[in-house]
Amino acid sequence: MIRLYGFVEGGLRALHLGTGGEATGPEWDAVGWIDLLDPTPEEKTWVEQTWGIEVPSRSEMRELEASSRCYQEQDSLHLLTAFVVTDPGPARTVDVWFNLHHGRLFTVRPERLSPFRLFRLRAQSQPEEVREPIDIPLGVIEAEIDVLSDVLEAAYARLERVSRSVLTEGARDLEDLLEKLAAEEDLQGKTRLVLLDLRRSLTFLMRYVVGTTPRANVIKGALRDIESLTSHSGFVFEKVKFLMDATMGFINLEQNKIIKIFSIAAVVFLPPTLVASIYGMNFRVLPELAWPLGYPFALVLMVLSGIAPYWIFKRKGWL
Repeated sequence: MIRLYGFVEGGLRALHLGTGGEATGPEWDAVGWIDLLDPTPEEKTWVEQTWGIEVPSRSEMRELEASSRCYQEQDSLHLLTAFVVTDPGPARTVDVWFNLHHGRLFTVRPERLSPFRLFRLRAQSQPEEVREPIDIPLGVIEAEIDVLSDVLEAAYARLERVSRSVLTEGARDLEDLLEKLAAEEDLQGKTRLVLLDLRRSLTFLMRYVVGTTPRANVIKGALRDIESLTSHSGFVFEKVKFLMDATMGFINLEQNKIIKIFSIAAVVFLPPTLVASIYGMNFRVLPELAWPLGYPFALVLMVLSGIAPYWIFKRKGWL
């Protein structure tokens, strides 16, 4: 899908122009943002032929090294930034390609992302904040920072519920809690990775807009927000680690209790088994073999020999 936006009537507006045929005329000259959402090969080819740029595929974006994610050429600015997606399914990161080429911004993203929707809503309500194409990646990154803030707050709220469950014996499923904590740890790892990538992108953009004070102030504010979120993410990560250690400790305690029960049962039944083994030996002469009370005597002896270890363990507080 291709979406075209232009700076019309003092703000960023969607342009409903067909993508068939030659892109010429005043309306096409107003196009300032070409947004490609999971583009087809035909759409990529049309954009490349119309504006003379090379649109990377999803596999090409994944193969880019960290040193190649932000660079500037003579007539264009390239930026590849990671975004975190938490719904639907498990958390994952998605790379978005920004290319500022001859006064136009080109973006390629594999799926719908909430920061883009938030940015468009802000651009409609605050048109004075978006004057040039360079303001678009700044606004989208700011929206992503807000999304990450909400993600961290939601993660902390979930961890508080997990914490109460971990510390409430009898009302917890330790395996389920451990699975939830593993998912939270994975989310925090991806969140910190995205924060690091956003910091790198903003630092690169700072060099590009060094002469424009308002935009530089926006970037500095975004960098401060990233530092704050990084610290918050570190705190949440440590909480996840603590809860995982606590959950594993409770699991080990539950396993030790089971092993303890089997150990005590083995010790309790060992003396009666010894008595039964003695009187079960096939020797011709046994002192109690012809004794009429030999059988009840052996039964009483086995019961007493089983009760004795249990009483000793109970007295010493091992049970």
